[in-house]
Amino acid sequence: MKRAVLLAMIGIMTCCVGAGSALATTLNINGSTTVLPIAQKVGEAYSKAHPEVNVTIAGTGSGNGIKAVIDGMTDIGMSSRWIREGEVKLAFENGKYVVPFAVALDAIIPVVHPDNPVSDLTLEQLRGIYNGKISNWKEVGGPDRRIASISRDSSSGTYGVWVDTVLKGDRIGPRSQLLPSNGAIVQAVSNNPFAIGYVGIGYLRDGLKPLSIGGVAPSYENAQSGAFPVSRTLWMFTDNWPDGERLRFINFLLHPQKGQPLVKESGYVPLY
Repeated sequence: MKRAVLLAMIGIMTCCVGAGSALATTLNINGSTTVLPIAQKVGEAYSKAHPEVNVTIAGTGSGNGIKAVIDGMTDIGMSSRWIREGEVKLAFENGKYVVPFAVALDAIIPVVHPDNPVSDLTLEQLRGIYNGKISNWKEVGGPDRRIASISRDSSSGTYGVWVDTVLKGDRIGPRSQLLPSNGAIVQAVSNNPFAIGYVGIGYLRDGLKPLSIGGVAPSYENAQSGAFPVSRTLWMFTDNWPDGERLRFINFLLHPQKGQPLVKESGYVPLY
């Protein structure tokens, strides 16, 4: 009798464990490497609050994040730029209605090696460096050495904002090296005394010297007010209005006492 009861209890426990596994949910987030640190920090906190949810996050670039939403390959797409007209058209053709959520504020900051004496550049000087018309640091108050300009690639939202705001329609010069992520630019600039790159404010760290633009410092306050010349909003996109786990995650991220303090911990400017 006791053996029968014990076997029955084991059977019930096994069923309960199986049910718990079946109820586990995966939330996929994909896109901008600028937004990536925010998603990782918030995702970790969200998983602790909701242990039944497995949050997977991949930094593939803003364009890829938006495309993944349109193709139905991710739950949430991260982007450091606004959705383009062609992407809206593609979404419509695919029967998708892409919904945006502002999640943080940011500034795209030109950075050089700490040994570089240059500390301020105008927008026109940055434009000349990146379209190839300015090729030597001595032309902007630095040493007589060739400028190693480093840019994000065209799938990056950071690249899109930089081209629109700084290059004003010019093409990136052929001598510029294109890299796939903020992290790659951090590494390249910190290892080259004559390099210049640009990164989101959350990627500033030792080994980089941030430059002011036209005398405006790259501070959190100037990013929040929009005074810094290359300021922007960071986004997450979903297919249609989110529900279920997607809605819970975005509400958690936008909550003034839950997710938004984690935005600041990630190095970015919270909305609240």
